[in-house]
Amino acid sequence: MPRATSPLAEALARRTVILDGGLSNQLADQGCDLSGGLWSGRVLAERPDQVEAAHRAYARAGAEVLITASYQVGYEAFAGHGYDRAETTALLHRSVSLAARAAEAADHEVWVAASVGPYGAVLADGSEYRGRYGLSVRELAAFHRPRIEALLAAGPDVLALETVPDPDEAEALLTVLAETGAAAWLSYTVADARTRAGRPLPEAFALAAGAAEVIALGVNCCDPVEVQPALEAAASVTDKPLLAYPNDGSVWDAATRSWHAPETPTPWPTESWQRTGARLIGGCCRIGPDRIARLAAGK
Repeated sequence: MPRATSPLAEALARRTVILDGGLSNQLADQGCDLSGGLWSGRVLAERPDQVEAAHRAYARAGAEVLITASYQVGYEAFAGHGYDRAETTALLHRSVSLAARAAEAADHEVWVAASVGPYGAVLADGSEYRGRYGLSVRELAAFHRPRIEALLAAGPDVLALETVPDPDEAEALLTVLAETGAAAWLSYTVADARTRAGRPLPEAFALAAGAAEVIALGVNCCDPVEVQPALEAAASVTDKPLLAYPNDGSVWDAATRSWHAPETPTPWPTESWQRTGARLIGGCCRIGPDRIARLAAGK
């Protein structure tokens, strides 16, 4: 089966590409208020200049892919905060245009990845770290379809199907992706060498191994110690480029809406990740421009 073609996919065939870091922590460092259920989506709606500034900070650090602020933007969630459908669509489009402006201003080639967060993200209760929402694959596909269509209409270089906790949701996303033919990467969030919903990783990665639209497979928003075994599991079922953008090892407490950091920094053996096949490497929550700059300098 032929693979999706895109400039980013072509780059991955030749070299390692550096992703950006956590958008929410950079926005917080810029003084933005991320309280409430909309999280970074609130800043997208109220302070788009700050979102663009965050993207520019990562581009200056050497990031070659900027992930949009659309992770938690969903029609149902935003309707609960007074946004009608047209307004939410406009925000999805805005998320792409802000990242694109930052990419155009960079002094090196930068691609835009439109973030498609999991269903659990719009619940704003930490459900993406559990999965098993009680929805069918068909219901999950119906949830994701309009978001993906709106993001693609804005013209990103690739879709980032990220922080997926469960193969059922991956199946739903892949169903919608096949309808569009758009290039995307698929990234699970994992713990204890399984998906967050407890499914075996080889089984989870195998779902996307034959998907022509998927240009890379891997993990994000997990402890760095989880990366290597996950990459090995992915490499056992696919020859697609792999990706890794973990957090700093902190654990999210949904009740207090806060992170609990590890007592000591967790090592990032990126050379080992690359030997296993990782070609997209960056950071997720609590990883800022300084870490991305070190990754870019050492790639």
